[in-house]
Amino acid sequence: MKRITLLAIALIAFASCKKDPKEGDTLNDSIPETTDTATAGLAFESKTYTKKSTLPCKDVCTSVTIDIAEAGGAGVASDSINKSVFNVVRSIVHFGEQPANAKTYQEVMDSFVGAYDELKKKFPDDAMAWEAKVKSTVDYRSDNILNVKINHYTFTGGAHGYGGERSLIFNPETGKRLTRNDIFKDIKAFTAFAETKFRQKYKIPAGKSINSTGLMFVEDRYKLPDEIFFRENGILLFYNTLEVANNAEGSKDVLIPYAEAKPFLKIQP
Repeated sequence: MKRITLLAIALIAFASCKKDPKEGDTLNDSIPETTDTATAGLAFESKTYTKKSTLPCKDVCTSVTIDIAEAGGAGVASDSINKSVFNVVRSIVHFGEQPANAKTYQEVMDSFVGAYDELKKKFPDDAMAWEAKVKSTVDYRSDNILNVKINHYTFTGGAHGYGGERSLIFNPETGKRLTRNDIFKDIKAFTAFAETKFRQKYKIPAGKSINSTGLMFVEDRYKLPDEIFFRENGILLFYNTLEVANNAEGSKDVLIPYAEAKPFLKIQP
């Protein structure tokens, strides 16, 4: 009994300690996220990481800004959520064919800026300033679903940069990423339903090819987007720029109200 009491006191003392920001990051105001359920302990706070190249630059300097809604208060679930978000950010903020073998946001930034510095030293007159901006937010939260959105933009030279949105859907109690098989009863049936909604919004006649109005679905067949978001008023099917249309047309999306999506869902939002 005595050992249990001492352990409880130690845990309380540990939880009350304020963690100092590491070099290159800034701790911002907390984002309270609480409910009256088993997930009430899960909360989020904003953390910002920044880094700039130290090489001489004129108007625009190479820089990285990473804004993260960091999970806490739920032990293993928080760790799992944070790890998933980190892995996605690492896959976005990098230069080359493979992401850096980084283990922290500081190392992600160091690798990105370091790659630019190396290129700039080899080609001092040709290397344009690079930029990377990433922001994660809690886009939707309920007893059964936690949806984190990652908005991102990177530029590493060329005519233009690339931006987009990523959706990470979790079980808020365990922190486990939910797959489409976890979410939908019958993906094939939902895809067919989603196609009718997509055709209605973008005025693609029934019986005509899905690409008949200039879209670019692979093999001329409708497919669900890479990113699916839960919103307050329904499920958003979000196609990033270049996913099914050219760069000039930008992104495409279709919102399916929950009343219409409910028959296809395994879990209720």
